[in-house]
Amino acid sequence: GAARFADEAGIDMILVGDSGGMTMMGKSSTISVTMEDMIMFTTSVVKGSDHCFIIGDLPYMSYQISDEEAVRNAGKLMAIGCDAVKLEGGTEVCERISAIDNAGIPVMAHLGLTPQSLSQMGGYRVQGKNLTSFKKLLEDTLAVESAGAFSVLIEAIPEDVSAELYKHIKVPLYGIGAGKHVDGQLVISHDMLGLFVGEVDPKFVKKYVNLSESITKAFKEYKNDVESLSF
Repeated sequence: GAARFADEAGIDMILVGDSGGMTMMGKSSTISVTMEDMIMFTTSVVKGSDHCFIIGDLPYMSYQISDEEAVRNAGKLMAIGCDAVKLEGGTEVCERISAIDNAGIPVMAHLGLTPQSLSQMGGYRVQGKNLTSFKKLLEDTLAVESAGAFSVLIEAIPEDVSAELYKHIKVPLYGIGAGKHVDGQLVISHDMLGLFVGEVDPKFVKKYVNLSESITKAFKEYKNDVESLSF
């Protein structure tokens, strides 16, 4: 459904994120999202979109183990109808990026706050704030670009840091909570539409509508109408 609306609105790209496990399946993190889950999500999006460039997310443990598994799983997403795949990590996944790229599959790299590594990061925290972490971020950015990534997504990065990264990278740089000095913006559709579940309510997201309130109100009115026998 969301893919059809995005397509009709003229959105350029759709990332089918493993965050769908949280927004659509009620999972507490992206760690438990499986390849089967991503195939289900991606199949639906591909069917709903005629014009958007579609990037399929490689979930946790679908690419970390070996180049062979990485290529095989990336191929599964491409076979469904994706135009590219995304994976998380910097220097440590460069071999995977090269292997997938060498198989003829475009790869978007994901740096900064990488949800599949949340335990190592100590939770949802802004990245790149000190000199050491900035140097690592820059090293990772240049490494994934050299490995063959066609673009880089940076998440939860201060605006001045993303502006500095932008000076060093030649491929397109996209941001989610990384300020305006990027080539494009990624926003989770549920966040943008105000479809929040539980405590998740990112501060950096502009909410264009609050569907949570509208939907809750509709259910309450329905319940009242049924109980009062007016429906």
